[in-house]
Amino acid sequence: MKIQATEVTEIIKQQIADYQSTVDIQEVGTVIQASDGIARVYGLENAMAGELLDFPHDVRGMVLNLEEDNVGAVLFGEYEKIAEGDTVKRTGRIASVPVGDALIGRVVNALGEPVDGLGPIETTQFNPVERIAPGIVDRQGINEPLQTGLKSVDAMVPIGRGQRELIIGDRQTGKTAVALDAIINQKNTGVICVYVAIGQKRSTVARVVEELKEQGAMGYTIVVTASASETAPLQYMAPYVGAAISEYFMDNGKHALVVYDDLSKHAVAYRQLSLLLRRPPGREAYPGDVFYCHSRLLERAAKLSDERGGGSMTALPIIETQANDVSAYIPTNVISITDGQIYLESNLFNSGVRPAINAGISVSRVGGNAQVKAMKGVAGTLRLELAQFRELEAFAQFGSDLDEATQSRLSRGERLVEILKQPQFQPLPVEKQIIIIYAASNGYLDDVAVSDIGEYEQELYNDLENNFVDELNELADTGVLTDDLKAALNGELEKFTETFLDAK
Repeated sequence: MKIQATEVTEIIKQQIADYQSTVDIQEVGTVIQASDGIARVYGLENAMAGELLDFPHDVRGMVLNLEEDNVGAVLFGEYEKIAEGDTVKRTGRIASVPVGDALIGRVVNALGEPVDGLGPIETTQFNPVERIAPGIVDRQGINEPLQTGLKSVDAMVPIGRGQRELIIGDRQTGKTAVALDAIINQKNTGVICVYVAIGQKRSTVARVVEELKEQGAMGYTIVVTASASETAPLQYMAPYVGAAISEYFMDNGKHALVVYDDLSKHAVAYRQLSLLLRRPPGREAYPGDVFYCHSRLLERAAKLSDERGGGSMTALPIIETQANDVSAYIPTNVISITDGQIYLESNLFNSGVRPAINAGISVSRVGGNAQVKAMKGVAGTLRLELAQFRELEAFAQFGSDLDEATQSRLSRGERLVEILKQPQFQPLPVEKQIIIIYAASNGYLDDVAVSDIGEYEQELYNDLENNFVDELNELADTGVLTDDLKAALNGELEKFTETFLDAK
């Protein structure tokens, strides 16, 4: 078989016509310095702040410093393997994490990778780790309550969906306990919870996850962890990753609650990165932009307008103080960013008042707008009465002869303190909170011994569930204590209190 020259020519022409040249251009740089999880890279002229970089040995980096002749990047992973002279490639992608319903019930690290041994997370959606918070036009006023199930919080420092409420106090005063109770109380409310553990021991995080499982809360909770044994870049990233995951639900018209536990350790991680990147230190060796670091994180919490779907993201940042000093640098920063604070006091905690909330310093600047109407009515005088009681209590230590009015106030105050005590992991429905506070504020507990109040409370709830069901449901549905309901409640409380006292 002979092949004609013309046929060969045709084949060559065809191949030339079909040929498509593709040029793969990659911008690469060289590591000029690497130490302590930080790398300086020369040659990446077009790198963007927050961009991911590919280093050798499957190590990822993120650009934080943009300087004249080099970029400063933080490294994720086994940064010890990175050495001077290594080649670095740009990815062209801003740091992002997987988001979506597939993350619910999972424990992930600060890169969004699963660490719970339950296999890969099947999702195709990603959110940027950092993004600009919704503008004023995209928001609406806070008008829906986010019940924590804690009497002292829901009555005195109420939280609304879309609010930022700081939980602040010394070590071991129950800050995490308040946040976990708030998460547990979101069961059957449709609120998706994200718990971000920053710089905590792995055993502590494992205990929190186990407790959430026991309480049936992992079915609507995502845990993001950057433990104390992990590098500063991962601890720095963790809260932003938690915010990105929460924003997915907010953007889809759902409600999210995100807990940052805690931002003191986050500030320390950021200080470490900044000093290694040679940024100038300021007050207490923190860089000048540590305020912006937290403000751009917490500003992302919002209640979106109805046009944007009406979703919300509520933030509960936690800050640890030293010796009850709320005037230190990081505490004052975060207090000024948030919409109020729940201040937990070690003296109260040690004296058995738990949650150890100081009613005088704790405040909610917007949650009152979202508070249930009936709760607003019964708890209006509660804060004042408690503050007066604390003052009188201090004064009464020095005087033995007290007039009858003072003794009566002290007696009422003791009972109010007692009814606000609550065991951990036992959140209470708002209608029961309203009734017990109403009973204490209206003198039904005045004749009950302080030591019997816990028993009185439990028996009252049992009695209400048996003999006051319709009224209890009406209060839960409407959130309004009507005159008829109040009259029925007075009758029920009188009858129950009389029976309880007779039995004693």
